[in-house]
Amino acid sequence: MNSAGLLCDTERPRHRPFLIGVSGGTASGKSTVCAKIMELLGQNKVDHRQRKVTIVSQDSFYRVLTPEQKAKALKGQYNFDHPDAFDTEFMCQTLKDIVEGKVVEVPTYDFVTHSRLQEKIRVYPADVVLFEGILVFYTQEVRDMFHMKLFVDTDSDVRLSRRVLRDMKRGRDLEQILSQYTTFVKPAFEEFCLPTKKYADVIIPRGVDNMVAINLIVQHIQDILNGDICKWQRGAVNGHAHGRSQKRGVAEHDEISAAVNLLPKRPLLEPSTRPH
Repeated sequence: MNSAGLLCDTERPRHRPFLIGVSGGTASGKSTVCAKIMELLGQNKVDHRQRKVTIVSQDSFYRVLTPEQKAKALKGQYNFDHPDAFDTEFMCQTLKDIVEGKVVEVPTYDFVTHSRLQEKIRVYPADVVLFEGILVFYTQEVRDMFHMKLFVDTDSDVRLSRRVLRDMKRGRDLEQILSQYTTFVKPAFEEFCLPTKKYADVIIPRGVDNMVAINLIVQHIQDILNGDICKWQRGAVNGHAHGRSQKRGVAEHDEISAAVNLLPKRPLLEPSTRPH
């Protein structure tokens, strides 16, 4: 039975997945949006080996800290929101393997101890891959891999309140949380994350509370799963597509973006349970 399962994994047809980047500030609701997309597509209850849609987090690619860096992190004095905090080379190679349809293993990062756990997450080939994180659009090599780019745009006060609640649950005191936010998080967002908003094909105001926008995106992904994926695959057989004009199967992005940005604003109620 086990050998049959392994045989099934190794013989699964490899194809280039439709790669979607999901960015936004800390506690903007990126992972919650991704989870809602999975739920609406009925993929959250499917076995990991059989999912047509899967999620990978940039959080998995935080660098292993030196003892000195870990000591600073425990005091809230390490900048986790800077591009250098991520192992970009490892992240790029993992994404390339995913694009090639390979089974990959990504680390599990513990935000309480600021270290990688022994357990790894195995990511199986899927038709659509959601890659979410605060700086997924920052590095051009990574940015150019995406066939669709989403930016979750949430009010800064909402994001701060979520972050405070989340970090207090991790045993951190309020003074440390606010100091870290004003010293590292907010400046890094303004310098590194916010400028990448211009690369987004679709901007989602209010995050998961914006169900009109999410339903539009879900419908687009459903179209891909129903066969449109073949259209852009034919154009990507000989290599990665770079630039918006070369992306297949995403011609309607501008229409979706226009619809999303015309939506009325309402208070966002959904709390984030993820670190960024």
